[in-house]
Amino acid sequence: MFSALARLSLVSRILIAIVLGGLVAYFLPESASYVSILGDLFIKALKSVAPILVFILVLASIANFKVGQGASNLKPILVMYVIGMLLAATCAVIASNLFPSTLILTIDPETQLQPPNSIAEVLKTLLLNFISNPVTALHEANFIGILAWAVGLGIALRHASDTTRQVLTDISDGVNSIIRIVISFAPLGIFGLVVATFAQAGLDTLTNYAHLIVVLVATMAFVALVINPILVAIVMKKNPYPLVFKCLEESGITAFFTRSSAANIPVNLDLAKRLGVSESTASVSIPLGATINMAGAAVTITILTLAAVNTLNIEVDFFTMVVLSVVSVVTACGASGVAGGSLLLIPVACGLFGISSETAMQVVAIGMVISVLQDSTETALNSSTDILFTAAVDLPKK
Repeated sequence: MFSALARLSLVSRILIAIVLGGLVAYFLPESASYVSILGDLFIKALKSVAPILVFILVLASIANFKVGQGASNLKPILVMYVIGMLLAATCAVIASNLFPSTLILTIDPETQLQPPNSIAEVLKTLLLNFISNPVTALHEANFIGILAWAVGLGIALRHASDTTRQVLTDISDGVNSIIRIVISFAPLGIFGLVVATFAQAGLDTLTNYAHLIVVLVATMAFVALVINPILVAIVMKKNPYPLVFKCLEESGITAFFTRSSAANIPVNLDLAKRLGVSESTASVSIPLGATINMAGAAVTITILTLAAVNTLNIEVDFFTMVVLSVVSVVTACGASGVAGGSLLLIPVACGLFGISSETAMQVVAIGMVISVLQDSTETALNSSTDILFTAAVDLPKK
């Protein structure tokens, strides 16, 4: 049986793990406390290797960069990131107006949480992260700081000896070998995550906000299956859906259960290699996307903010909605690549409408209640879009 499973593709084994995890959670919910360690170990392994992986790959890629290589693709990829987030936020505004949601704002505020007070604070944090100490950046998984140091050292080492640059390449290959080992354990990790998620949360806690969840998930699905394919079709000038479904299948499913764009970086880099994407492009664009490409976060921030606005009967004009879309994109770029990273940025958007921080924190608390589906779907959209847009720009130039 084990040899038969080994011959299956990784995605097939992950799907089997999801089904088995659901069955175990339903029939043996008490086992969740034991089985969940598999999921915890898998996420811990991904998160522990992701910072050093990003640092080494970006450093080695830039140090060995030659004129005409894939770094020239970064500009169109970044443009796709920005356009994709703006369109996602716009879709969220439209969905909120067509299917308005209301909240039960009676949840006690989570006073220990410290959300940013303004967009300026978000931008300040980003700039401070950019110049962070490299050791601290690696320790805290500060990917903005890691990218800054990797790019800086990579540029400096472009003039190093061939031996030095070859050593960097060898270290990069070694880190990739470790990544392949970690990813091979994905079915076991996802099995543990599925059991823990369904056994502990179930669906009972979600029924009060079923409408809100449907609007959130449906909007993200629309972005993933309609908006993103249109953008990819414009760039690739051919049917985008084979690539879209491939990215959703291999990146989206894993991201759905890890709920961390940062943790999914190794998965995306592995997929990029198998798709034939230039390593010099993927090693920079994918870690960068995990940091700033947050279409799902833009949807979450917009819809939950407008749900609060609707609940409080605040009048919103067209211009304010346009501003909200832009604010959602800017704040989404400041969302951390970890589970629930976008929720703490909701108060920034709520501030546009004069909603108090206490009320905004109640909205954050509601977001945490529904995060079992909201955050998982958001991360799946965010992370799968990173590899999708990277491949869409790079592959046609092969």
